[in-house]
Amino acid sequence: MVVSMIQIIFEIPEAGTIKEKRRIVHSVKEKLRRRFHLSAAEVDLQDSLSFAQIGGALVSNSKSFGESVLQKAFEMIEKETPVRIQDVSIYSEEF
Repeated sequence: MVVSMIQIIFEIPEAGTIKEKRRIVHSVKEKLRRRFHLSAAEVDLQDSLSFAQIGGALVSNSKSFGESVLQKAFEMIEKETPVRIQDVSIYSEEF
């Protein structure tokens, strides 16, 4: 069993309130869940108005498959959401 994980820190320049930030973060998490079947959550920076950190995970039987899905998920966020990516890391653990 392979667990592939992604961690993304991004800036939300359009967010003027916590409510706007939460709307954008919720939208990103839902896109990850629906399109890529990832488990996703906001894992840090909840109190920051302009930054968010999201973590996602996918269980599969192949490291290359899992990491390719996460790379596609990252590209989707980069293209389709109003955020500026600050940092991203993708890695896998085999159990």
